[in-house]
Amino acid sequence: MYSAVRTTLPVDPPAAHALWRRERDTLFRSHPQSALPQGKRWRFPGLRYYEYDPRFAFTAKVEPLPEERYDIGTSTGSAIPFVRFGKVTFELGWLEIYWLDAYSGGVFLPFRDATAGKTTYGGGRYLLDTAKSADLGSRGAALVLDFNFAYHPSCFYDPKWVCPLAGPFSRIDTLIEAGERT
Repeated sequence: MYSAVRTTLPVDPPAAHALWRRERDTLFRSHPQSALPQGKRWRFPGLRYYEYDPRFAFTAKVEPLPEERYDIGTSTGSAIPFVRFGKVTFELGWLEIYWLDAYSGGVFLPFRDATAGKTTYGGGRYLLDTAKSADLGSRGAALVLDFNFAYHPSCFYDPKWVCPLAGPFSRIDTLIEAGERT
């Protein structure tokens, strides 16, 4: 899915967003590892999203930070090990970027904004999770950070999933009315 989105995004961002939405709905309905409980899949109407808004699309260079290990809290009260390795600064603020120090590893960028607990999941949303191939790629030395592609963690749909939540350096005070919503 993300490969097709990465190909379409530079030439037609709204079309890439529509493709991403369709594919996510299909995965939620039919994938064996869907975040939805089996009994809810047959009547699943589709995920809810804000309309695509180009004001929430950025590119940002990763600024290296001294590596620091963190145990990031999860939806179940446990913790998952991550290594903070950098941050990205863009028009709305800045966010730290982490390396998942478990499973297959990967770049992870959670965030919590002023919509959290109101029109989005209170624990935050995800923008990058390369362990699951959820990334929009890069442009030169800069990461593509398009909040229109932000999504809720699996635990939003079913508490059986263990999800790392956005920590104190993953917060933006602005309303980011883009991406998935409740």
